[in-house]
Amino acid sequence: MMQEITRRKFIATATLATGFALAVQPISAGVITTDAKGLVAGAVKIPVKDGEIPAYRAAPATGSNFPIVLVIQEIFGVHEHIQDITRRFAKLGYLAIAPELFVRQGDVSKLSTIDQILPIVAKVPDTQVLSDLDATVDWAVKSAKGNADKLAITGFCWGGRITWLYAAHNPKVKAGVAWYGRLVGDSTDLTPKHPIDIASALKVPVLGLYGGKDTGIPLDTVNQMRDRLKSGKSKSQIIVYPDAPHAFFADYRPSYREKEAKEGWKRLLAWFKKYGV
Repeated sequence: MMQEITRRKFIATATLATGFALAVQPISAGVITTDAKGLVAGAVKIPVKDGEIPAYRAAPATGSNFPIVLVIQEIFGVHEHIQDITRRFAKLGYLAIAPELFVRQGDVSKLSTIDQILPIVAKVPDTQVLSDLDATVDWAVKSAKGNADKLAITGFCWGGRITWLYAAHNPKVKAGVAWYGRLVGDSTDLTPKHPIDIASALKVPVLGLYGGKDTGIPLDTVNQMRDRLKSGKSKSQIIVYPDAPHAFFADYRPSYREKEAKEGWKRLLAWFKKYGV
């Protein structure tokens, strides 16, 4: 009982990161910054089964019935880069929301190395994540003028994997775009399935954007995923940028590749438009 009370209290008092995660310092000089002019943007609390989780949301300051985009974090949490991406979507007329999905396990934004972050991320169960995203969608519709019939999802690295899984979990998603998310892995109690396991049965069209020089996601696993998708009916596709490394969209890191990042963003917007989001 004491553990549960402490957990609830932690969730209730948790806040979003300000600035960039400590583990990704120093920040590249060419980092993209999107202002909040004409937007409603900032931290919100999302009611979930066991309390509340923080999230960052951005939407046009006027209007309603906005198409919804779930923006799923990297392992570094909902730090400034992820918050900026929500503002980029909002400038285009979307209600974009990035929920903090590691909050029960720890505040990764305050950790200074990846070696400190990975054990926290490893404790996050997929069931928790999918449930929190369901709650985020519910909040977007009931409390933030979102259109339940126009729902999309995109995620980066850790969030890329979740993008595939949530598209399989929630058939109300109209389209997804997964940026260099891991596709294969061992089945565990916390991560029982991986994208390759749900590919054949997937109904939601997901666009996968991957780097040919990503040392963490071998091309043979990308090709395996392509083959599995061909046996399904989701119309999902995978694009590989031959010269791009992992995290090529992350403009605050040395891995950023401007050409591929801009091309990928254009493909994302066209993909969402194609499927009515």
